[in-house]
Amino acid sequence: MDGMDIKVGDIVARKSYNNDIYFKVNEVMESDSGEVRVKLLGLDVRLFADSPVEDLVKVDREKIRQYRKKFIKTNNDCLKKIFERRSKERGNGLMRTQNETVEDFFEIPGRVLHIDGNLEYLTLCMAIYEQLGIQAAGMNLPEGKQPASVPELLKKHSPDILVLTGHDGIIRSGADFSDLNNYHNSKYFVEAVKAARRIECNRDNLIIFAGACQSHYEALLEAGANYASAPLRVLIHAFDPVFIVEKIAFTSINRTAATSEVIENTITGTDGLGGIETWGKFRMGFPKSPY
Repeated sequence: MDGMDIKVGDIVARKSYNNDIYFKVNEVMESDSGEVRVKLLGLDVRLFADSPVEDLVKVDREKIRQYRKKFIKTNNDCLKKIFERRSKERGNGLMRTQNETVEDFFEIPGRVLHIDGNLEYLTLCMAIYEQLGIQAAGMNLPEGKQPASVPELLKKHSPDILVLTGHDGIIRSGADFSDLNNYHNSKYFVEAVKAARRIECNRDNLIIFAGACQSHYEALLEAGANYASAPLRVLIHAFDPVFIVEKIAFTSINRTAATSEVIENTITGTDGLGGIETWGKFRMGFPKSPY
């Protein structure tokens, strides 16, 4: 289909990348010279990209349906693995007498503030938090507005875990990966992390995940994030931040979560995600009230 027919909201793929990733068209821009370029947001990965309109092709409904079906299956497989892990941990981890059962205890996982540059992703992530039994507050803020908003939101919600995410991407492939200016939004995530650390500098009191696809991993960790993307500048899945959060939220305050275990909880793995050893935020209570 002719690229010139493309408009905001269309689902497209890039011909030069063999149509490997599906995007939603976010903006169509025409320069003074008449060149038309399109801003793109990944459909299931947190990638920001732009492309000449001639390189784009619309994706038909059946292919979109199959793409979303795969997306849902990947997510459900990850959720299944998480619930199986939790069941095993409950069986092994509770210190019970002969008269106590799992039902005698109550659970308090870590609380989350999730700030996301993409409203659709935020809505999906909030639904996953609910499925996972995690208390979460969600805010949709463009990446560029996150740094200024973080202090007030932290004071309002007092979370145990902060997520700063949205979309990102490398601007010039093959250019200096250490240059923050070569990323669409990494500089905003870095400034947002720094703003959060001015409120709470202890990395165990406030745990931070920051980044999106291809983000400047080293700069984010140096700014004060516990976990970040992307070590090898690859794409990350839309739900990877949630799955990192889940592992921390359900790891006991009595132990640190091995970074390998946290990343194992994700869809993308160590190419796209990493971090530092961090204390868990999960508390077990006893006895459970009948009311």
